[in-house]
Amino acid sequence: MQKLIVIVGPTAVGKTALSLALAQVVAGEIVSGDSMQVYRHLNIGTAKATAAEQAIAPHHMLDLVEPTENYSVAKFIERARKEIDEITERGHTPILVGGTGFYVQALLGDRPLANIDEKPDAEFEDKWDEIVQTQGEEPLRSALAQVDPISANRILPGQIRRLKRALLISEQMGQPFSSLQPEPKRLYDAKIIGLNTERSVLYDRINQRVDMMVEEGLLEEVALVQTLPDVATAKMAIGYKELFNYMDGLESLESGKDQLKQASRRYAKRQLTWFNNQIPDIEWFDLVQYPEQLDIVKQNVKEFMLG
Repeated sequence: MQKLIVIVGPTAVGKTALSLALAQVVAGEIVSGDSMQVYRHLNIGTAKATAAEQAIAPHHMLDLVEPTENYSVAKFIERARKEIDEITERGHTPILVGGTGFYVQALLGDRPLANIDEKPDAEFEDKWDEIVQTQGEEPLRSALAQVDPISANRILPGQIRRLKRALLISEQMGQPFSSLQPEPKRLYDAKIIGLNTERSVLYDRINQRVDMMVEEGLLEEVALVQTLPDVATAKMAIGYKELFNYMDGLESLESGKDQLKQASRRYAKRQLTWFNNQIPDIEWFDLVQYPEQLDIVKQNVKEFMLG
């Protein structure tokens, strides 16, 4: 079975730094497992690896589409698996790095996608697009919870297309979308490394990251995202919409930054809950407070690749 190193964990915990360190040890190439880093021009708000970091090791699954486009998890998996195959064929080690748990889990085969061709329904799409634009995603999520509470609980905030598809298929098939998914089957021999640290330390890092992002030019990206259609997936990304009111002159920059920090902290908490509940074979490390653990991680990865 094909070997794959996977690095998961909440935002701002040091996944990029670890991926670069491991890439040096095992001739690695890095595959982003983040649902928002596929969008061009959205670099700071999505915490994309910088040009300097990308120069250290090859990176894949970045900058694939314009922010006006919607990029599905099915497209992501098809492209990412192809990239992983090609990296392995080159004699290098694929290192999947991500904070979007569902993308990582689906790619591993732990949650295969349902291969269902739903019938297009323009009236359904128009109805829910209008509701989401005027009332947010909560009515859509509540409607899905009535027919498929499992999917309503699984699908992350902002994933409007997945919410709509699960609701449409549940209604068309007369049974919950979640019950139509194939049995899980792990497709890779995966070494899954999880990064975490004490919550107060993580929250401090998140707050500092937000301040740094604004200094580095986040507001230019916010201005771009604000012009996107309301149904664009990129418009729902944490890191942008929290600053829309500041851009419109409705509140101070500090207030907007505080909202972004709070949203990011909540997202980190959801990420940790998700990883702990959904992927049981993660080996957790705290490289923030115990940087000496890096040597252990490197050794473990070397032994895994030789095994």
